[in-house]
Amino acid sequence: MTDDHGVSSVSAPKMQILMAALLVRANHVVSGDELTREIWSSNPPRRATASLHVHVSQLRKILARPGRPESPIGTEAPGYLLRVQPGELDLHRFQQLLRDGRQAARAKNHDKAATVLGAALSLHRGTVLNGVADGPIVGGFVRWAEEARTECAELFVESGMALGRYQEMAGLLRSLLAEHPLHEVFYQQLIRCLSRSGRRAEALRVYHCARETIRRELGLEPCQALRELQRTILLSEDERPGIRLAV
Repeated sequence: MTDDHGVSSVSAPKMQILMAALLVRANHVVSGDELTREIWSSNPPRRATASLHVHVSQLRKILARPGRPESPIGTEAPGYLLRVQPGELDLHRFQQLLRDGRQAARAKNHDKAATVLGAALSLHRGTVLNGVADGPIVGGFVRWAEEARTECAELFVESGMALGRYQEMAGLLRSLLAEHPLHEVFYQQLIRCLSRSGRRAEALRVYHCARETIRRELGLEPCQALRELQRTILLSEDERPGIRLAV
């Protein structure tokens, strides 16, 4: 955790889970029962309430800052809450930027959408809460965060293509597909990017790569949208003099 006073490092696994759960629910009370399940799953210690209190006390010491009148961790029935200021968490900044970018994209204000969504993506630094146990609070948040980042990337690419930034978007999409090799929307966007910039043969190679990957990993055919993209490219090639391509 970083603020104006420096960096606080939490290395003990149970403390990391506690900190993560309180951050995910920042400014909201998390019950003692929820935190117990998050930290110890279905095997809590005999004195789980006392152990939780010890962990909270230790975390309060880690987060203590000179001149701060009270700990950011408060005790409120039936548990605890972590108080943060507006804009203090990257999470909250990302959520606001995604909302603004989504609204701009829907209004076809692609310049604003690309700027705002690009700023949101820049807040992403590796895997969210990597290595922290997958409890109900933290695990659910990690899944939401990955879906939100994926949506943000899709919207950013759409606005980038609308602005004619095909080469830039193609590079980003290849990186995204390295992380998400089964995400068909990214394949669709990359194929459209390449096709619109005159790289039809490359676009077709991307389609074949997508088909092979999806068949191998899932035993399925590509979705209809992908197949229609391939057909559209083939038909456009077929219309050029002297060129015949078989489907």
